[in-house]
Amino acid sequence: MKKQFNRMRQLANQTVEKRLELVKQVSHSTHKKLTACLQGQQGVDVDKKSKKLPLTTLAQCMVEGAAVLGDESLLGKMLKLCGETQDRLAQELILFELTIERDVIEPLYDLAEVEIPNIQKQRKHLAKLVLDMDSARTRISSQQTCTVLWPKKLTMQATSRQ
Repeated sequence: MKKQFNRMRQLANQTVEKRLELVKQVSHSTHKKLTACLQGQQGVDVDKKSKKLPLTTLAQCMVEGAAVLGDESLLGKMLKLCGETQDRLAQELILFELTIERDVIEPLYDLAEVEIPNIQKQRKHLAKLVLDMDSARTRISSQQTCTVLWPKKLTMQATSRQ
């Protein structure tokens, strides 16, 4: 019965280890792909992201073109309106990417690089402690068996030492 229990425990441990490794791989690859999808640089403040974003550059170019043409021309009005719209789109994209970084990318990174290795380390430590406990239990039971089988011999040894 104990051997069956140990086999099942070992199988469960192997299954958990495989599952942890799969979760680590998936979260790591998803983190990499999501980071690659971001148009702005990760971890940079909003102003720097805004300046390097192509939508912001396009919006700025349109607004400058509208200023050159003036508000009297239809093309100037259209460029100004489109430039302002592009700038709002760029700001929304930046806010969206910041939200994705905060809510998805950082937790995925923490899971893959911090939490799962910590879980694996704790599991190894727990397995070592379980082995230590089992060996201590075995020693205690063997000592109790010895005292049951030879109680006179032990009491004689104890009295002779005194």
